[in-house]
Amino acid sequence: MQYVTDDLQQRWWALEASLVERFGKKPDLEAVLFLIGLQETSFIREKISKEQKQDLMHVAVCTVLAQSGYYILEGKDEEGWPHFKQVKELPPMPLPEQENFIKDHVLLYFQQMESNS
Repeated sequence: MQYVTDDLQQRWWALEASLVERFGKKPDLEAVLFLIGLQETSFIREKISKEQKQDLMHVAVCTVLAQSGYYILEGKDEEGWPHFKQVKELPPMPLPEQENFIKDHVLLYFQQMESNS
């Protein structure tokens, strides 16, 4: 299991490095989820409330976990926000494993974005 964690850490550092190159600072997982939420919603505002940030991060989590069948996109509302339905329970796991689970899906998301461009 340590090998998987080491591999995940290496891939995560590579993603961080590319985001540092692009944005000039190192993002944490929340910042990366926020960026994915912005990408998925095209939500651009000068001021974003704490609630809107949470909504954007929720969209990101649903988006990345949809790749593994945990959520499905039900559609978008009149403002263009995606709405998801959970179709599979997430496996119970301790917090550090949850973070790695999300990171792994974030990395898959960026990998798919790259291959689609």
